[in-house]
Amino acid sequence: MSTDDDLIQPAQRDLVAGLEKGLQVIATFDQERSRLSIAEVAERTGLTRAAARRYLITLTHLGYMRHENKLFSLTPMVLRLGQSYLHSARLPRLAQPLLYRLAYAQGEAASVGVLDHDQLVCVAAVSAGQLVSVTLQPGTRVPAWCTANGRMLLASLPQAQLDAYLERVQLEPITEYSIIDKKRLAEAIGRARSQGYVLVDQELELGLRTMAVPLKNFRGEVVAAMNISVHAGRMTLEQMTERCLPALLKIQVELNAML
Repeated sequence: MSTDDDLIQPAQRDLVAGLEKGLQVIATFDQERSRLSIAEVAERTGLTRAAARRYLITLTHLGYMRHENKLFSLTPMVLRLGQSYLHSARLPRLAQPLLYRLAYAQGEAASVGVLDHDQLVCVAAVSAGQLVSVTLQPGTRVPAWCTANGRMLLASLPQAQLDAYLERVQLEPITEYSIIDKKRLAEAIGRARSQGYVLVDQELELGLRTMAVPLKNFRGEVVAAMNISVHAGRMTLEQMTERCLPALLKIQVELNAML
């Protein structure tokens, strides 16, 4: 009989290597590498060229890939994998109606995100007629350190995990406002932890200001973060704190009671 520990620490014999490698092949494709050859997939995954060829042919046969001029690319069928999470996971289903209420009450955009390794993944989003950013869409992935939701989630990590993150993260000047000094970033994360909310001003995109609060389950564990995003030309940071923070905190209390 299997136990929870068996699922957390599985034996090698219980793992399906083919599934692991197939998903690795899919994950190799991204915005910068949307079309790849067999040799490129083999190089990026560490597979032999023959193994990469078999996985690509199988994924093409199943409809997840297309093949043209010796290059492979993903098909829209891959979206089913993400939709399965969005349709079945409890967090997006609970958050979506409250995000609608929050976004339309403020006339702005709102989203909920979770950490996936070192990236922030948006799992629910609503835009009340204001297209603030294309990154505020379910399924989008952005660096955690330069986003309000991501920084709020980093603030919830145990100190040892946060220290390890700060050690390995590579900070790049995405915009002129991006914090690229690790000491300053640690201080910003510390402020988010102590005050219970965070403001990020145009560090991911010029013109994009975001404010986030943590979302906790019934055990008091931070499981996600929720934000409001505005265009910098419409609202100052001081106005965001005055107008948006009370609304965020109100929805936070309601969602926390449901998680």
